[in-house]
Parts: sequence; structure tokens; C-alpha cells
Amino acid sequence: MEIRDKVAVITGAASGIGSAVCEELARREAKYIAMV
Repeated sequence: MEIRDKVAVITGAASGIGSAVCEELARREAKYIAMV
């Protein structure tokens, strides 16, 4: 899945799966990541 230059909103990003998803999106160069 192409993530580069996409916008993502992640809920529950403080720990666990949400945190891992945020790290992976950043690694794949998502344009903006909103952690709610």
C-alpha cells in the first residue's frame, strides 16, 4: 500500500498497536500523522 504523502488519523496511539502503526506510517513517509 502506498503511504507516501497520505494523511492518517490514528486513535489509541499512545501505546501498543496504535504506537506501532504511527511508527510504520512515519517510516513509510506519510505526509501528516494525527495521533488522537
